Amino acid sequence: MSLIIALTLMFSLILLAWFAAPALVRRGFRAPRRLEQSSPAELGLAYREIRIPTARGKQLFGWLIPAPLSGPQPVVAALHGWGGNAEDMLPFAPLLHRAGLGVLLVDARNHGRSDSDTFSSMPRFAEDLQHALDWLIEQPEADPARLAILGHSVGAAACLLVASHRRGLAAVISIAAFVHPAEMMRQVMAVHHIPYWPIGRWVIGYVERTIGHRLDDIAPLYTLQAIHCPVLLVHGDRDRTVPVAAAETLYAHRYSDAVQLWVIPGVAHDSVEAIQAHGDRLLQFLNIAMNRDK
Repeated sequence: MSLIIALTLMFSLILLAWFAAPALVRRGFRAPRRLEQSSPAELGLAYREIRIPTARGKQLFGWLIPAPLSGPQPVVAALHGWGGNAEDMLPFAPLLHRAGLGVLLVDARNHGRSDSDTFSSMPRFAEDLQHALDWLIEQPEADPARLAILGHSVGAAACLLVASHRRGLAAVISIAAFVHPAEMMRQVMAVHHIPYWPIGRWVIGYVERTIGHRLDDIAPLYTLQAIHCPVLLVHGDRDRTVPVAAAETLYAHRYSDAVQLWVIPGVAHDSVEAIQAHGDRLLQFLNIAMNRDK
């Protein structure tokens, strides 16, 4: 009798996963949209408001802040995290601009003022960043040989994914990246008391089919190992969203000494105020990376 009850319970769980999981996953793929409330002008920076074509006929909103000097100059393209927008990354702009760098800030699809699409995912963040870089190298303000990318959280994971396929980047700065999306999903499911087997495993499979990628293929744990330019992993030791152990794990699996780890004491997941206090370390890393072939 107990076997029949157990089999009935298992069958019920499978049915629940089959019918409920797609709706839950689609809900999870809907990022909250926040519109920008300011602009680079409020920081005294000249800029161009831009629209960049991306996948599926969509367009990205962004700001291009040229470097102080005219002509082709090094540029850092920055990408926000889940539910963020270009304004979240704006505090990096004065620091980078004073150092002689141009800055490209963009909204991923379904974020900020960019076009809506069916869903958001980390690979789509990466897809948008790829299109932004393709657009950037055609601009007279950018030196294609000196382009770096900087991302936060999901945007950081997207930067690592882009850099694992794209050659010619000068540097990558990854801030608060996670180790593996499946691990993040399992943590969320555990919080909500959702058993990994059979429901959790089925959900992960459904996610892979929906986004069109195996999670192992896009996980920072593995994409980091395929990058050939300098990488700076930045993480706060007070991060409760993605604990600092994630950065330590990524660093332990680095492909070479070109990957550096910088743990910042007292900094949480969204500690924007740390930029000004610790910006010199970022600039030192970028200066060496941008000029390593000279």
